[in-house]
Amino acid sequence: MRIPRLTGFILISAVLVSAFLTIPASAEDKSYYSPVIHIDKDNNKILISTLGSVFYIEAPEAAKPHIEKLPISGLVDFVVEMRGDGKMPLIKTWKVKSGESTCMYFNGKECK
Repeated sequence: MRIPRLTGFILISAVLVSAFLTIPASAEDKSYYSPVIHIDKDNNKILISTLGSVFYIEAPEAAKPHIEKLPISGLVDFVVEMRGDGKMPLIKTWKVKSGESTCMYFNGKECK
């Protein structure tokens, strides 16, 4: 049986598109509105809670001098990069929504 050229082209295109759609993205940004439960300054990570789960997020180099400024039990809107491969989410930005802090907004480079 001979497949017409157009049908063969459509079939090959469909296979390539479906293969492309199943390739997972390497990184994805996610937002968590959470209380700060614990700050581990020695390991540069922050324990947060959302939707009934408790987990750590990692502070990048630029945020390390500022993580102790976050209020314990204060509500913070964190934007993180989901890195996969068993790595902790990496903080990109934060905005303190409740509580006192000398770093109410971290833009990824500095506090404001």
